[in-house]
Amino acid sequence: MWFAVAAGIPCFGVVAAFGVAPDTLVDKLHVERIVQEVTLPRLPGHDALLDASYVSEERIQRGDTVAALLARLEVDDPQAIDFLRRSRDTRALAQLRPGRSVRAETSASGELQRLTYLTPSGDLLTIERGNDGFRVSQTPADLDPQPLMVSGEIRSSLFAATDAAGLPDAIATQIAEIFSSHIDFHRDLRRGDRFAVVYEGLAFEGEVVKTGRVLAAEFVNQGKTHRAVWFDGGDGAGAYYTPDGKSLRKAFLRSPLEFSRISSGFSHARFHPILQTWTAHRGIDYAAPTGTRVRTTGDGVVSFVGRKGGYGNLVIVDHAGHYSTYYAHLSAFAAGIRHGARLAQGDFVGHVGQTGLATGPHLHYEFHIRGVQHDPMRVVQPEAVPITRQLRAAFENHADPLVHQLSLLRTATLARLD
Repeated sequence: MWFAVAAGIPCFGVVAAFGVAPDTLVDKLHVERIVQEVTLPRLPGHDALLDASYVSEERIQRGDTVAALLARLEVDDPQAIDFLRRSRDTRALAQLRPGRSVRAETSASGELQRLTYLTPSGDLLTIERGNDGFRVSQTPADLDPQPLMVSGEIRSSLFAATDAAGLPDAIATQIAEIFSSHIDFHRDLRRGDRFAVVYEGLAFEGEVVKTGRVLAAEFVNQGKTHRAVWFDGGDGAGAYYTPDGKSLRKAFLRSPLEFSRISSGFSHARFHPILQTWTAHRGIDYAAPTGTRVRTTGDGVVSFVGRKGGYGNLVIVDHAGHYSTYYAHLSAFAAGIRHGARLAQGDFVGHVGQTGLATGPHLHYEFHIRGVQHDPMRVVQPEAVPITRQLRAAFENHADPLVHQLSLLRTATLARLD
């Protein structure tokens, strides 16, 4: 018995180690392949898998075409591709903006069921397969506001600095508007000036697609810090205030052009390039390309619009407190500018031109008090109404967190510069 057990041990070992006996000539073995079809049982949910839809999303790349984008979305549907190419209702797809996302819902075989794209205008374009073909709809997207924060330093110009910081031009323009009564962005900027801004980003499903209003901003110009916070007291007429509640809005803007340069200042004696004689220059000339939009510097009523001697095409706006402003050499008047028209500060009155006595395209701007010209750069302007006592608590609750964010941005900027 013990002999049988012991003898059986190596036998199993040999069988496990070798498929054939040692030294067998394998190439002489007969090999036969047998193929047999096997029918698998239908698994639970098999039909549901075939009918399932798959959602994929791709970010648009520079130089993308609709065909390339659909290929990455794994859309294998010649009928859908042909429809997207031919339909007039899907033209918005031709405006593929790099960085935006396109979402596709397909069947298991790659047939397109639904495609959505947020257009550059902020509309949601939807292409959906129906029983009788494809349907196209375009509706305003439901955008969610979210605060965004950016800071930077001036090296050459405001727009160069905001571009370097990744700030949209629309927000940079708002910054210039907010501080326009305190900073002349044509003349006052210095290398090393700093800015910080908290602004509203409008997002669709977590992706920021548009910018809204500046919520708070700080600008350090020549060592002096200017801060602004947006506040709406509930009447729908919000405005920007300093953190202590003073209105940033002056009765008049410092400049009738958003961005330009002064080519000739206010002077009692200037050599006139056309008349070739010394005359007083009772205004300020802003050099700018023809067509640049000109804005009124304060609330008022149009008292003159038309052509007037050396002024060329001229608009005169009368303001409260015996003030009036002149906008001369215009190439054209803005729509709706007529005698008696009421204007709000910043409304456009016309476009820069070269009409009248002018050697090149520019705006001649005059500031009158009781009919006498004054240098607008030296006039002390009245302040607007500050935060009232009734709104003080609400204003502080709103402003304090925004001011704290500006302080954090300033600290981060200084640390980065160090």
